Amino acid sequence: MIKVSIGIPFFNPGDYFKASIESVLSQTYSDFELILLDDGSTDDSLSVARSFKDSRIKVISDGENKGLPYRLNQLIDVSQGEYMARMDADDLISSTRIAKQVHYLDSQHKIDLVTTGLCSITNENVVIGYRNPRKNSADNISLEDTIFGKADIAHATIMARQSWYQRNRYNEQAKLMEDYQLWIDAALKNDLNVGYISAPLYFYREESSVSSEKAINAYKNQFSIVSSQYFSYLSLFNKIKFSVFSFFKIGIVFSLNIFKNSNRLLSLRNKNTKQDQSEIIELQHELDQLRQNNE
Repeated sequence: MIKVSIGIPFFNPGDYFKASIESVLSQTYSDFELILLDDGSTDDSLSVARSFKDSRIKVISDGENKGLPYRLNQLIDVSQGEYMARMDADDLISSTRIAKQVHYLDSQHKIDLVTTGLCSITNENVVIGYRNPRKNSADNISLEDTIFGKADIAHATIMARQSWYQRNRYNEQAKLMEDYQLWIDAALKNDLNVGYISAPLYFYREESSVSSEKAINAYKNQFSIVSSQYFSYLSLFNKIKFSVFSFFKIGIVFSLNIFKNSNRLLSLRNKNTKQDQSEIIELQHELDQLRQNNE
């Protein structure tokens, strides 16, 4: 049995896709399959995926665009590993990410999924800063924590047991919020046992992923999901609190959009980003090394 299935769903990922794949192939841990799952791309990314001659790589394409939640469920169905990890198609991962997460799950049998810190980078591969989980111990996350965004799970960084994913699938209607709803649904079943690795093992190309329109739609979808499906589980106080917070966040982003201040939106996303210069220098060195190895 393969130990780890690593899944990268992709839809027109652009120039960064090749480097993303290469960062997986450069892992110190080698017992994995890499599943590249095309979501109807119209650029040359499918050709890029098929250009790699590594027996661990599987490329799947049906020519259709069905959305990320659908593809994530498809990954669950086709994965053969004991554990399943994922990443986005334009990001990079530390060479030790998979090894460290496998070691964690192998040694923590009561934990079903483990998340890591992440390093925020620009499109030019310059480190902005890094964010580690605020939690430092294994927890069974509560429903309130998931609804109010305190689960502290960075979706793209997770590795989970295949058995957990079989019990907890993505809601394919939850566009832009598939991870958020997954945490809520798992917490409702008392099935969100999370472990945390306090190290930035994921290089997140945040600059290219932040947009006012996307943020507004995400917050609207978040409010719609909770108000229509989960309000009955909340106290009156928490219903009001959640509603106020949701409309406040939408209002802030809407205002930034009016004044064309997208840089401020990126700053808000990074309000908890750490700026320890020695760590940033080390992360920049690792990022540069990843690029050099893949040139």
